[in-house]
Amino acid sequence: MKLSIVTTLYRSAPYIEEFYRRICASAEQITRDFEIIFVNDGSPDQSLDKAVKLYEHDARVVVVDLSRNFGHHKAMMTGLGYASGELIFLIDSDLEEKPELLIDFNHRLSDADCDVVYGVQRARRGNISERLSGAAFYWLVRKLCNIDLPKNIVTARLMTHRYVRSLLQHRDREMFISALWVATGYTQISVEIEKASLKLTSYSFLKKLRMSVDFVTAYSADLLYYVFYFGLLVSSLSFLATLYFVIRYMVTNQAVAGWTSLFAAIAMFGGLFVLLMGLVGIYVARIFTEVKQRPYTIAREIYRRQAANTEMPDAQ
Repeated sequence: MKLSIVTTLYRSAPYIEEFYRRICASAEQITRDFEIIFVNDGSPDQSLDKAVKLYEHDARVVVVDLSRNFGHHKAMMTGLGYASGELIFLIDSDLEEKPELLIDFNHRLSDADCDVVYGVQRARRGNISERLSGAAFYWLVRKLCNIDLPKNIVTARLMTHRYVRSLLQHRDREMFISALWVATGYTQISVEIEKASLKLTSYSFLKKLRMSVDFVTAYSADLLYYVFYFGLLVSSLSFLATLYFVIRYMVTNQAVAGWTSLFAAIAMFGGLFVLLMGLVGIYVARIFTEVKQRPYTIAREIYRRQAANTEMPDAQ
């Protein structure tokens, strides 16, 4: 197999036929030997039915039907596990990323000595608050996770088979695939693209905040060190303040008064204690999730003309 195209389906029924038509036209300019892998991530609409109809009329179509919605990133990793091509093109099916990018990425991959060509947005979509929150997220990741995550990275990427095999060695149950793309290494080249805005983002401020916390706690232990340093600083300052008050009382025989300040101090440190215990709890919860070693996706049914030997061990 020369080329595998992997995409996921979730509320994708309005886009499937056009995506299929355009991606086939693009792939045929590169090779006639290709496959299209649709991963149905528990979509509640008619996405599965439409993908199966394509499979029935085109032997190049593969449909992986997951038993429920596991999440976009896990569905993508599952689809990559079924890809058998020498080159593997990963893209969303909602047409916000043009299927024709395959042609441009293939030219760039052929001209450069690299294993990955991926897309980044020229300008981040959304209003000023969305752009600022996105910038804050990338800053936080680089400061705390030591991951040089490219800004405004998109799903679309063309990869060699050896890179994808290395990527699939990551078995994180709590994953952010963009971090795994970087952590896998190899030579990767970015290409600026325009991403269409065909639908409103589903990421609210609270969802973005949770995603940031999940990302940092999944890929960095630095926060725990900062908690330790903060606790050490507060303890040192408290000890020095106590020592000062004791010496002052011994010298002047005057005790420190002020119930309001005492109450405020107790409330502040009580809140900090709850915050820091919550942070440690998040890390413990992640350990709990990882050690259970549950499969991160389960495929209910595979629609494929010919059985492949590239199925992921957990994707069953």
